[in-house]
Amino acid sequence: MNVQSSFTEELTGALYLVATPIGNLDDMTVRCLETLRMVDVIACEDTRQTRKLLNHFQIEKRTVSYHEHNKEASGHGLLQWLAEGKRIALVSDAGLPAISDPGADLVRDAAAAGYPVIPVPGANAGLTALIASGLPTDRFVFCGFLGRENKERREELERLKRYPETLIFYEAPHRISKTLAAIRESWGNRRAVLARELTKRYEEFVRGTLDELIEWLANGEARGEFCLIVEGYTGVAEDAEEGLWWQELGVVAHVDHYIAEGISKKDAIKQVAQDRGVSKRDVYNEYHQE
Repeated sequence: MNVQSSFTEELTGALYLVATPIGNLDDMTVRCLETLRMVDVIACEDTRQTRKLLNHFQIEKRTVSYHEHNKEASGHGLLQWLAEGKRIALVSDAGLPAISDPGADLVRDAAAAGYPVIPVPGANAGLTALIASGLPTDRFVFCGFLGRENKERREELERLKRYPETLIFYEAPHRISKTLAAIRESWGNRRAVLARELTKRYEEFVRGTLDELIEWLANGEARGEFCLIVEGYTGVAEDAEEGLWWQELGVVAHVDHYIAEGISKKDAIKQVAQDRGVSKRDVYNEYHQE
């Protein structure tokens, strides 16, 4: 058991999780700036990006790199500094550190070792997009980035598709169209919102159905990092709509569709049997008669 009192005294050997702007530098809070000026060192995802921020606010502070590819070695060094009583700020390139970010590992290890972990909140892209989406905000699930491989992505969507909560995703511009198509195929034509360039000059929200969002992207150019907000599961009527995509396919084409997504022939046959409500043997026999 670990009980942390964050404000009982001036802390040394503490890890501060400092939010940075997601676009507009004016969103930097006074407390975040004071913390960056107070700490001994700043651990950052990209030292070049963080240096731009520090220079803008005229903060002279040592920075060290901490990211996905060096987190084990760098994390060990940061924990050693905490043991020596140093105060460390952890920042990401934008928004809250430790959200879809290797900083979560450092937080876990620092807390487990008994060092105070102090959140210094600020901007967050997912919540910024959610509150302006027009979709329900009383309950929501943050999903982050979907898997890159077709099979992994399909399994994640299958797991999430009956969540009634509003769902929040992050996606890169070169993958957003594929992600929308995969969600549409798995979940049906739900309401959804694309948010891009949040807090920046070209901030944009596209509200509609998944079909409408897919069409909008097809007629333009995907630029900037995207937040995707998708309506949660609404009931059995949606299940019927979801099943429409394969009804014009024969069994062989249905199986081949799943194989093309990267899953094994055995699993494809199993999924087709589940989709159609028939036995795996029947699907197997029809597929291998071709």
